Amino acid sequence: MIQARIKSLCGAAALALAAAGTAAHAAGFPAKPITFIVPYTAGGTTDLVARAAAQKLTERLGQPVIVENRPGAGGNIGMDAVAKSAPDGYTIGFGAISTNALNPFVYPSMPFDPMRDFTGVSMLGTSTVVLETGAAVPVKSVSELVAYAKAHPGTAYGTPGTGTSMHLAGVMFDQITGAGMQHIPYKGSAQAINDLLGGHLPVMFDNLPASLPHIQAGKARALAVTGSQRSPSLPDVPTLAELGYPGAVVDPWFAVYGPARMPADVTDTLSEAFQWALALPDVKATLQQAGFTPFGSAPQDVEKLTRSQYEAFRALSRKVRLSAD
Repeated sequence: MIQARIKSLCGAAALALAAAGTAAHAAGFPAKPITFIVPYTAGGTTDLVARAAAQKLTERLGQPVIVENRPGAGGNIGMDAVAKSAPDGYTIGFGAISTNALNPFVYPSMPFDPMRDFTGVSMLGTSTVVLETGAAVPVKSVSELVAYAKAHPGTAYGTPGTGTSMHLAGVMFDQITGAGMQHIPYKGSAQAINDLLGGHLPVMFDNLPASLPHIQAGKARALAVTGSQRSPSLPDVPTLAELGYPGAVVDPWFAVYGPARMPADVTDTLSEAFQWALALPDVKATLQQAGFTPFGSAPQDVEKLTRSQYEAFRALSRKVRLSAD
């Protein structure tokens, strides 16, 4: 299970961080600002995490770490820029389960090869996908939603974009339940949430941090989360697995990548800095309060998880239609 693998990374990160004081740092690195590319729109989960980490990395490394949003094509545009940058550590990217494992089985052509064109740096953590409805939709449970969708063919569900883990969650849920819903991809969470709250979009699969304030305010109704476990931020909301849909489990993860062939000492310097930043109490508190679980890891753990997830989606793509709409 992916959740077990991620838990093991948490332990590995703790051991790596404890030994960080003895790690060899790259001589003279960094000597100029570092660009941290987030391949999604500003204001969402990834942006929140990137900026919280970048602020601390700036303090740690003594050079500005500048967050640059380059959204588009399910994250492919931004990560392509990372893949094609110089392998010197001055351009890194906010990769994810989608960009580095899922997208090759969603998009008919890819501008990069996630197995060859990147160097894993550090895990960033995990999020939760929430299945939610607008307050005006007359359903209060997943079973009621399935019945409603079957009675209203083509009921729309929105996601922050094609190829995202939220899109994956929606496709798997729809195929398993036979609800017959229609995917509406947005350019980020903000636009979809606005339509959900405005009554223009009945259903949404979203990263929890972006939707959590609206759920807590009663403006959106959380029916379930797609992870292997309940979210600490929504302890009373069941998982889809608990409700009888174990095949719809999706556990989103995020990691830092640089271009392929980055020097090991530069990679280790960046990895240690991310591990340190994500373990800081104020960073952890801020991100956990938003529904994100932050943790860093050694570079090899990123590589192992990426490869295992890539192979898992290769197998899944033979059973479930994952291609872009």
